Amino acid sequence: MRQLARTDVLKSAMTAAAISSLLCLPRLWLWPTRKYPLWYLEALLFLGGTVLWAFVFAWHTQYTGRPVFRLKMEAAIMALATAAGIAAAVVLAVLLDPAFRMAAPEDYPKSFSQWLAMTLFSLAFTQVFLVIAPFAWLMRLFRNQTIATVLTAVFGVCVAFVREHSSPLPLPGELLTKLLVFRAISSLVSLYFYFRGGAIIAWWFVFLTLSRHLVEFWSHG
Repeated sequence: MRQLARTDVLKSAMTAAAISSLLCLPRLWLWPTRKYPLWYLEALLFLGGTVLWAFVFAWHTQYTGRPVFRLKMEAAIMALATAAGIAAAVVLAVLLDPAFRMAAPEDYPKSFSQWLAMTLFSLAFTQVFLVIAPFAWLMRLFRNQTIATVLTAVFGVCVAFVREHSSPLPLPGELLTKLLVFRAISSLVSLYFYFRGGAIIAWWFVFLTLSRHLVEFWSHG
């Protein structure tokens, strides 16, 4: 645990959390049912993000031997992430989105500004909370990549289940099952690219899956 208190870890974590909280600002600004002031929500994101990023900077490289960020990316892993992101976007758009949009329309952007805000929030906070930080913590706890990967995916599934179960209008059983299966697969794929190519590659994969909404805007525009 002493790694978390290192000066370089705290500086990196606070810097990353500050950037993340700023990127999340558009989503908070457009939140229609927001009950708290922006400064309060931004402060919560900054404090929580600092803890999450501290996990990452303290333990990821130490227990995996790989950097969190890689600026020099292999062409092969970049091409694979691109193909996987496009494939996931097509599967979602064709097989899942029509039913999910009817059941939970609030989860889908209705304009480019909403899409941008939701995408920035997903990349800056959701992926850190569901994938990157839990993986680092579990690597530190078990020191085994397979166990950490599986449990990170399980964590994502549990968060999705709790979110839907506590929703005023929960998804029907079949749609919930599809959501949980996709969340598990998406987490595993994101972790694969994160481990092989760093956070930027993992974010690229997620960005491509979210970009399917842009195609919808353009096709209807």
